[in-house]
Formats: sequence, C-alpha cells, structure tokens
Amino acid sequence: TGVAMMKFKSPPVNSLSLEVLTEFSISLEKLENNRACRGVIITSAIPKIFSSGLDITEMCGKSLEHYTEFWRAVQEMWLRLYGSNMVTVAAVNGSSPAGGCLVALSCDYRIMAESPKFSIGLNEAQLGIVAPFWFKDTFVNIVGHRIAERSLQLGSLHPAPEAHRLGLVDELVPEEKLMEKAAAVMAQWLALPDHARQLTKTMMRKAVLDRLVAHREEDIKNFISFTSKESIQKSLRMYMEMLKKRK
Repeated sequence: TGVAMMKFKSPPVNSLSLEVLTEFSISLEKLENNRACRGVIITSAIPKIFSSGLDITEMCGKSLEHYTEFWRAVQEMWLRLYGSNMVTVAAVNGSSPAGGCLVALSCDYRIMAESPKFSIGLNEAQLGIVAPFWFKDTFVNIVGHRIAERSLQLGSLHPAPEAHRLGLVDELVPEEKLMEKAAAVMAQWLALPDHARQLTKTMMRKAVLDRLVAHREEDIKNFISFTSKESIQKSLRMYMEMLKKRK
C-alpha cells in the first residue's frame, strides 16, 4: 500500500532515550529512501501510552559530551520528522506528554483515542524546564499563539476532549477504531499527487526548520548550560524520585 507503520516499543513508557531517538531517526531515513513508501503511521505498541517524552535519565548526572550527543539526537529526530516528504499520521493511542507531544505535533495529522484518561501537551514547565524555541514554534503553528502561550507557561496536559477542542489533535475516535481511521486518513492524503503536497508542506514548514538548522549549535549550548545548572539537576532528581514513588 506504500504505507509503513512505526510503533514505539520501549517499556515501560516509551521514553525517548538516546537509543530510541537514534533508532527512530534511522528508521525514518530508511523509509524516506524507500521510493515505494509514501506515508508512515506512528503509534505505540504499549497500551495507554504513546510516548512519555524525553528520557529524564539522559539529562541527569551525565557528562557534557553525553548531553551534547543526546540533544543532537533530539534535534535530528524533529528535523527528520517535521521535514519528512512522506505523509505522517500520528495515531495517539495513549498519553503523550512533552517530547511525546512533540512527535505528534510534528506529524501532518493527529488522531487520538477518545478517552479522558489520555492527555497530551508540552508540560516541560511542570518539571522546571523550558520547552526550546522549536518545540514552541511547532506548537504555535498548530494551536495559535494565545493557546500555546498559556499552555506552555502552565505546563498543561490536556485531556483528549480538550486537546481536540483546542485543535491540538485533529480527530478523536474510539480506541478500537484508531488504526482503521488512521488508514482512511492516510488514503485521503495519498490520493493527491505527491509532488504538489510535498512542495506545499515544505513551503509551510521551511521557516521553522531553517531556524533550528541556523541555530543548531547555539541550541545545544543553551540546552547544556541550562541542564547542567545545579538547580535544574535538583528539580530533575526530585521529579525522578516522585516517579519512583508513584511506581
């Protein structure tokens, strides 16, 4: 059918570790280079969670070299996905905070399972960290400036019905119909000539992509200097302790 399916499968919560991010980018690159592949549906193989976002352990108590390598992998994942020539559909079958939300935002279309238990959003502020400018740009382009500003400042996680109302996801469907709907949406997008759709997508997204490419090294330096601060390390350690207690 010319459509690939990529599933997150990194138990327990599909954290985006350096290894997962690297594999994600390599898999996307392989699909891009396969001329028979025109679209990809991204979903999760783990029930109730799409992706919990960036792996906090990669940002806590590691070397500066490690932070550099990790952040470059985060950038690479986004540049590949946001700039992909393929049609990209996120079938969000569980909660999707922070980096998980970014993956969904970077796709052309987002369908979410219709459960108030599932939420999505860029909640970095709750952890005492700041969503980078390119996370923010991606978010603003989807929900508009005012909703993005409020949501980012409060670190909001929006339950599925609210996410749909805000335009953060395009559609809600019962969980059992999610993949069927994703396939139908994909067919609708692939009915168009590829070149016209691809050129339009590039035109719409180029400025945001170019901004990160131009400031990539500076963005890495900012991430390292921010993450290395003792106050930030402390709040990340506290957050990790809280997660352990929850388990």
